[in-house]
Amino acid sequence: MPESEQLAGGELNAAVTSALVGIHTEYLGRGPTTATTFHHGNVLVTLMRGVLTHAEKSLARADRAQVVNNIRQLFQETMEADSRAAVERLTARKVVAFISGNHIDPDIEADVFILDTPL
Repeated sequence: MPESEQLAGGELNAAVTSALVGIHTEYLGRGPTTATTFHHGNVLVTLMRGVLTHAEKSLARADRAQVVNNIRQLFQETMEADSRAAVERLTARKVVAFISGNHIDPDIEADVFILDTPL
């Protein structure tokens, strides 16, 4: 995007949220129930709630939380390139680090993008 067309503030946060929810939906067949993005300096964070599938919730209830965490890590690794590309396109910054993790109860995923320069 040319600099004059760059999104900022709430518009940028909403665009990143929409892009990442779309990636989740494309890869997993459903997106989170809620999601929000915020940024400070060169750090951009998207928090998503309600990301676990019914099967993953069943595994967690059966004391298989580690299996769910392993599955989620594989999903995050698979989606990483598309997630990085979306953030780079929307921020016009390079993503120098991507950190993603899940918490089972409550059902929350955090995607953290460290950018090369502040927004």
